[in-house]
Amino acid sequence: MSELINNREMGAPEQSRRQQLLKEIIKELHEGKSVEEVKARFESAVGDVTVAEISAMEHALMEEEGIPVEEVQRLCSVHTAIFKGSIEDIHRSSKPEEQPGHPVHTFKLENREIERLVNFKLQLHLDKYRKDVSDELVFKLLEDLSLLLDLDKHYSRKENLLFPYLEKYGIYGPTKVMWGVDDGIRMMIKETKGKLVDGSADRETVIMDIERIIKEVNEMIFKEENILLPMALEKLTEDEWVSIARESDQIGFCLTAPEREWIPERVPLTISDEEGEGAAPQGTDTGTGTGVPQGFVKFETGVLSMEQLEAVMNHLPVDLTFIDENDVVRYFSHGKERIFARTKAVIGRTVQNCHPPQSVHVVNQLLEDFKAGRKDAEDFWIPVKDKFVYIRYFAVRSEDGRYLGTLEFTQNIAPIRELEGQKRILS
Repeated sequence: MSELINNREMGAPEQSRRQQLLKEIIKELHEGKSVEEVKARFESAVGDVTVAEISAMEHALMEEEGIPVEEVQRLCSVHTAIFKGSIEDIHRSSKPEEQPGHPVHTFKLENREIERLVNFKLQLHLDKYRKDVSDELVFKLLEDLSLLLDLDKHYSRKENLLFPYLEKYGIYGPTKVMWGVDDGIRMMIKETKGKLVDGSADRETVIMDIERIIKEVNEMIFKEENILLPMALEKLTEDEWVSIARESDQIGFCLTAPEREWIPERVPLTISDEEGEGAAPQGTDTGTGTGVPQGFVKFETGVLSMEQLEAVMNHLPVDLTFIDENDVVRYFSHGKERIFARTKAVIGRTVQNCHPPQSVHVVNQLLEDFKAGRKDAEDFWIPVKDKFVYIRYFAVRSEDGRYLGTLEFTQNIAPIRELEGQKRILS
């Protein structure tokens, strides 16, 4: 049967048939069959599987079969064990991704550092911790886990730079699944640190938690390098990789940094973000009688040049993000010290795809309330490292009450909360 579903020689009907086999195998896992049983069927019936087929399978499981994202995330770890050794190698005639500074090269460079941290340093300290629960070993484990939290930057670059481009090509399943697993890893590390700090868990629990962290981190590296990155290399253009490389330092890098800036040998000419600044934006006058020069915006209470307007928005001591009536991100301010990462890749992306799958239901409920007129605002506040972040959402409406979109307003109010007494003169 395997010769009938060889990926290189089959037509559309056989591709569909093979895809159905893959879905059935994963559904068998969902229904409780053992990995050994399913792996045997997989190897005999399917053989080598391509990155594209894994992507299509995950998408089909969620969209066509109705299996929740959370369940696909659980199955993801299981079917990774099945697919290891079976994923077809994708060879490219030209490999810019092997050049220092290319986003893929940087992701892999970071993965090598992550592997060294979890498989050597963290594992070594864990082995010693099994035998001796000393304050020194607890401190070393805390130090290792604190370093490992740096992978938040690695995951954030995937989620805020790479995922938006994949979604433009209609690839949603792997991004939703992987984002959820990323968040799970982040949470495991933070919770295990908390247990070590307050002593709320016994040694065996801590050992099991750290073993699981090491396992999940290693499996994520495998999924990135054998599924996500090859799929992205198939789809993204050179210009898109250049954009990702340019915006990566806004989020930061994990445990290491690119050796140098990536400059492709040949980059097709594109219209840059800076070009066209002289063009009149929607709502500005172009010299047709209102007295407002081209490149200026006339408000009810004044006129500002485009340069002045953007500078004003970026000098506000808050982060602003606006999504339109169709839930599409249209604008964000770009101050010197943003609280949460934003990259230009989110522009044109639906807000639902800018949040982890676990929190999308909260976003949807808020937007439904705004659109229905049940609410005009909603506030949240959370501690984030040394900040106390106040997050406010406002329904933006026209004069006649029509819903135009939602404005997100984020501010670090820690310094404000510390104010006492009064100040009336200059320092």
